[in-house]
Amino acid sequence: MSVFLVLGSVVSLQFGAAFANQLFGQIGAPGATALRLGIAALMLAVVVRPKFRQETLVLGMTMAGMNGTFYLAIDRIPLGVAVTIEFLGPLGLAAVLSRRPRDFVWVGLALAGVVVLGVHEYTGAKLDLIGVVLALIAAAFWACYVLAGRKLATAGLGTGGLAGASLIAAALTLPYGLSTAGATLFEPRILLLGTLVALLASAIPYTLEIRALKTLQPSTFGVVLALEPAAAALAGALLLGQHLSVISLCGIALVITAGVGAALRKAPAPPGTPAQRDADLVLPVPQ
Repeated sequence: MSVFLVLGSVVSLQFGAAFANQLFGQIGAPGATALRLGIAALMLAVVVRPKFRQETLVLGMTMAGMNGTFYLAIDRIPLGVAVTIEFLGPLGLAAVLSRRPRDFVWVGLALAGVVVLGVHEYTGAKLDLIGVVLALIAAAFWACYVLAGRKLATAGLGTGGLAGASLIAAALTLPYGLSTAGATLFEPRILLLGTLVALLASAIPYTLEIRALKTLQPSTFGVVLALEPAAAALAGALLLGQHLSVISLCGIALVITAGVGAALRKAPAPPGTPAQRDADLVLPVPQ
């Protein structure tokens, strides 16, 4: 049952990103970022009292950077490709934390998959270089988000800390969003679609993952999360008409294989040990 909860989280998150893409033509990627983070922060603040400390500030900054650059990336390149590239962040972090040579093999395999995506032609044109760079920056922010989130969790701030970080992220992205979208950001139809994005990309995934992690082993959790690029490709094809070629799908398959291999790299260690803490970081909760 827990596996299906995580799978539902993965699908919900990527379909939320696809719906967010539909906002770009009306309020731009910065506007969509501000709207999604703002509504999600308000939802969390209603449920739990926000807590503010140094850890929440750092996490909020990484959330703003991760979401902002990712949405700018999917405005330029296909959703499945962007998620695949962004996946390098947590995968590389897991290898660095592990310090085992075999884990760098998985990172190399993932890099090979990204290279396959980068050199082939997509719908007759090369991938947008700026979009690829933005996805790589989002990957770096995702790795930082994992570390910041772990620090917040170990500080005992819990959901209140997440609510505080979400409010900080919303405050950081709102000025840029307003500068590009203006009053359009508050039109009823835009707010309704933004609420749907916040539910699919934030509220539902976080709820499902928290429930799943109560009983699911970190390795199993990581294997299911490794399917994210595939879910993104599916959402892009169904909602955005981004039909990937066979070569693209092969590149995504390489990255998924690397993610599964990294997640299964070793058996779970006893709770509380350094090895177990590293296992928790193999493939963490996404943006």
